[in-house]
Amino acid sequence: MVKRQEFPKQKASASISLEEAFTDFILSREAMLCRPRTIQFYIFTLGKFMNWLEEGSVVEASEISARHVRMYLSAMAQRELADTYIHSHARAVRTFVRFLYSEGYHPEEVKFQMPTLAQKRLPVLSADDLRQVISVCKRPRDLALMLLMADTGVRRAELCGLNWGDVDVKKGTIAIREGKGGKFRTVIAGVRTRRALLKYRRTIAAEASAPVLQTRSGGRMTHAGLRSMLLRIGKRAGIHLSPHMLRRTFATLSLRAGMNPLHLQGLLGHSSLEMTNHYVQMLDDDLQVAHKAFGPIDNHL
Repeated sequence: MVKRQEFPKQKASASISLEEAFTDFILSREAMLCRPRTIQFYIFTLGKFMNWLEEGSVVEASEISARHVRMYLSAMAQRELADTYIHSHARAVRTFVRFLYSEGYHPEEVKFQMPTLAQKRLPVLSADDLRQVISVCKRPRDLALMLLMADTGVRRAELCGLNWGDVDVKKGTIAIREGKGGKFRTVIAGVRTRRALLKYRRTIAAEASAPVLQTRSGGRMTHAGLRSMLLRIGKRAGIHLSPHMLRRTFATLSLRAGMNPLHLQGLLGHSSLEMTNHYVQMLDDDLQVAHKAFGPIDNHL
């Protein structure tokens, strides 16, 4: 538990309770048609923030200050929580305080510096690793799963929500109807992936409304079920697998092969190239090849 804090009272511009303002915030997200997982994210993260504020006798929305936010984030840092965890809470708080100002619950915009994220080299499969994983996929479903994820870069939720009616095997186009933020986009599957999908489709009931990735009983695969599949395949290959690792692998190998970054951005469903850059892993070998080709001393002197 974070130690209780007593904060000096600030003059409120309106006597709107923190609880009432939070209720309105959640209603505003629902009105924006945010996905249920996004709503739950705000309820979880902001719930902790509000409990901490109330324990410090901050009960009105207009009383929140940047100092409160800094103290809250500092208390989280002292608990040695992961930087990504703290950053996600800070993002939720930033969205909330911006809402308070825009809706008149707070007389001024509460601004604070976001906590930094350590630049980590996230795990990604090499081409050899990917070949090793594919070699152990003897079942049609396993092979279709691995090729589909590594060849399209789809997110976990997008894959689990995919129906056969979204897949055009002839053209190689796959419609992602419920992408992050509810955005629609199209991804592309190559020839080998489409052949694996055809082989897998012959083993299951595959009408247009049926899920692409199915359980053995024909139901839709859950996130936990997908994780179990990847762990099982990874164990056979001797390589740890996760949905995000395969998404990063798609991004990294595509860029190495010469894909235009703007095309990669579109396929990943990112709103900016900055987001795409987070997924691309430039490894030591890449840097050595680039320097050998373009280094100023060896090439120009």
